[in-house]
Amino acid sequence: MSRIGKQPITVPDGVDIKIDGNKITVKGPKGTLEREFDENINVTLENKVITVTRVNDEPKNRSLHGLTRTLINNMVQGTVKEFERKLEINGIGYRAQKQGTKLVLILGYSHPVEMEAPAGITFEVPSQNEIIVKGIDKELVGQIAAEIRTKRPPEVYKGKGIKYVEEVIRRKEGKAGKK
Repeated sequence: MSRIGKQPITVPDGVDIKIDGNKITVKGPKGTLEREFDENINVTLENKVITVTRVNDEPKNRSLHGLTRTLINNMVQGTVKEFERKLEINGIGYRAQKQGTKLVLILGYSHPVEMEAPAGITFEVPSQNEIIVKGIDKELVGQIAAEIRTKRPPEVYKGKGIKYVEEVIRRKEGKAGKK
């Protein structure tokens, strides 16, 4: 039995869950999330507690068991409080600003890089070198943060570029001169 998959999910007050076969809809104060899961995974809701079980012990179903439970838990958590991912910009002249729903990045290219926020995602720019990506869908928040990071990934010699706040860049020593 999966250690993660067998853990029950308690549903907080204010969150409404609708299970329709293998399709689950979670509605909370922050919004609504909907997802379809594999038919070999059974999801039941009893007394504000969600349990996830699998039909049999085939390797595919065993791997989906814990994943399904985690995805449902993330849906419940996201509708109660938003997920956020923080990014940091390092480099002289590199900066970010918000224009409406757009994020405008000046990263040393000949043109500014503009990114439109998809539905359900908001950008916050507390300072010129900080970006916060927020949303109720954890997967989408991570994907958008990764897309922003790819616009100018951190380089190993000077550490310039966009990185996650908790990320540690392993620096390399520059080219040694002649002796």
